[in-house]
Amino acid sequence: MRENVVQIGEVRFGNGLPVAFIGGPCVIESERLLRTVGRALKKACGALKAGLVLKASFDKANRTSLKSFRGPGLEEGLRILSKVAAELGVPCVTDVHEPGQAALAARYVDMLQVPAFLSRQTDLLLACGRTGRAVNVKKGQFLSPYDMKHAVEKILSTGNRRILLTERGSSFGYGNLIVDMRSYQIMRSFGFPVIHDATHCVQLPGGNGATTGGQREFVRPLARAAAAAGVAGVFFETHPDPDKALSDGPNALALASVPSFLREIRRFDALSKELS
Repeated sequence: MRENVVQIGEVRFGNGLPVAFIGGPCVIESERLLRTVGRALKKACGALKAGLVLKASFDKANRTSLKSFRGPGLEEGLRILSKVAAELGVPCVTDVHEPGQAALAARYVDMLQVPAFLSRQTDLLLACGRTGRAVNVKKGQFLSPYDMKHAVEKILSTGNRRILLTERGSSFGYGNLIVDMRSYQIMRSFGFPVIHDATHCVQLPGGNGATTGGQREFVRPLARAAAAAGVAGVFFETHPDPDKALSDGPNALALASVPSFLREIRRFDALSKELS
């Protein structure tokens, strides 16, 4: 099957192309923090001549506890994200949770993301597809990679072929996730770029009681394995001080470690694709 290449701004995602990156903080804590992270990521990716799509969430609608920080909200969050991305000259992506959010978000961002828990929601997938924006669908923790074919078909029904599929781990008992490396080849067979979510796949859902835990020490080895499997891109979340992050800190990369992380992934990617 001929594989699609999806272009987002000047960033190209293709399973046979050099790996590109989707990165940023989990949630928009403040405009200042997003700008700090964005500048560091642009510098690190620029040094490698690697593509970057800046990510951040305006609302974490599926936090474990009602008391957890969710973000600045739809309109303010979109304003901040689009402003910072424009200043940096990079494309951006955010997740949407309801069909009614898709058209508004598409006015501000270059790509829409469907969260893993919502990857079977037909109306949401259709709404995202109809915007014409690229759509990154995260595979549900409860789905097999084969099931993602149905998500692809739903978006294709809108005439939109700008689709990316992201592996972020599968439920393994309670409070644990595993990554099945076969998933990348299976989802690649649908003809669209496949992304590895380096930080969410090491989560321990509910591992800290009222919040999600994580095993940051496994981010790098799993990302190396995914790069060796030939993925089109690597998604990751980062924070200047992950232990103080307001969301998903236990599995986020420290911002200072990102340059070496990117270099490592690029080396494995080049070997797997025989790139010079």
